[in-house]
Amino acid sequence: MRAAPAPLAMAETYRAAPTGEEAMRGLALVAFGYGVIACADAAVKWVMPEVGPAAALVWRGLIGSLLVFILARGRGLIPVNRRLLAVRSLFHCGVSITWYYCWASGVSLADSYAVASASPLLMTLLAIPLLGEKVGWRRWTSTMVGFGGVIFMLQPGGELWRPESAILLVATAVMALTRIWTRVLTRTDGPYAIAFWLLLAHVPVGLLGLPFPFLWPAAGGPPPVLPSLIGLLALTAFGIANAVAQMLFARGFALAPIQAIAPFEYTPLLWGIGLGFLIWGEVPAWTTLGGAAVVIGAGLYNVHRERVRRAAERAARPG
Repeated sequence: MRAAPAPLAMAETYRAAPTGEEAMRGLALVAFGYGVIACADAAVKWVMPEVGPAAALVWRGLIGSLLVFILARGRGLIPVNRRLLAVRSLFHCGVSITWYYCWASGVSLADSYAVASASPLLMTLLAIPLLGEKVGWRRWTSTMVGFGGVIFMLQPGGELWRPESAILLVATAVMALTRIWTRVLTRTDGPYAIAFWLLLAHVPVGLLGLPFPFLWPAAGGPPPVLPSLIGLLALTAFGIANAVAQMLFARGFALAPIQAIAPFEYTPLLWGIGLGFLIWGEVPAWTTLGGAAVVIGAGLYNVHRERVRRAAERAARPG
């Protein structure tokens, strides 16, 4: 009988300094993951007036964790670093419900992503003491340039500076920390375990939030046990997309260093601009578009640096 394939948990070991080829694969997975999560966010924002933030958290956890369990066939789900996995999952739940509350309060997808774009700088800074990663001057430059683009988009004193923005900034700092912890967890745990327990934690946290009226639908009253058919479809797509994205993140963060991944934190903003226009007719200001161009440039430069390193490694190989 043919041996079963190695579970994703142990398919490749964590490297503190991955090769250029591994880093390129990791960046591709992370970039795809951000696109998937942006579509998931659009789906939950669309259905938010019907279900509210707390119920959205429950649906995300139920559908997402079930899909991960099915894909893993029940294997590779036993965590190794239980404490860190539990803390990261709970922190991530707090970040999620903060985003849902702000969307329910009227913050647009693009505006929330603009605030969240502050996380790459924090990720780069945190990676030094927590992961021991070395950040060269080129990485520092690309990250700072991207952050400058975010500042240009935020326009202090403008419409984006509302109470929800302060809440999102705090959630962004926590999100940056959970991104670092994702890479730490890849040393001991596989993508299935990391994604499964994170999503499953959303269920009890969402249930604990149901008694609070500010986490109910905008129309008032507790959320329905079963939403409308269209709402149910949107929530199903939302849960599935979250499961796929979390597995992509867990795999990608195991392959690419944090400082290379950091500028890709900006890409959801581009997705938010497009999806916001297509779904809600939101037209971003020219300052948002100009800042986005700077952000894209920073991300593309990082990809270029990884390609240069990959080419140099191949040239140095014997034969």
